[in-house]
Amino acid sequence: MSTPVWRKSSRSAEGTSGQCVEIAAFPGLVGVRDSKDPDGPKLLLTPDAFRAILNDLKH
Repeated sequence: MSTPVWRKSSRSAEGTSGQCVEIAAFPGLVGVRDSKDPDGPKLLLTPDAFRAILNDLKH
C-alpha cells in the first residue's frame, strides 16, 4: 500500500491558527485528520459518509 497524500483546502490561510483538517484517499475510504496533529488519530469514512458530513456542514 502506498503512503496516502494528505491535502488541505487552498482556502486554508496561514493566519487561521492552523485550525484545519486534511483529507487523503484510501482504497474505498476517505481519511480525515487534524493538520496540527498529523500523527494523531484519523477518521476513516466511506465516501458516502464523507459526502453526508460535507453536506451537513454546508447547510
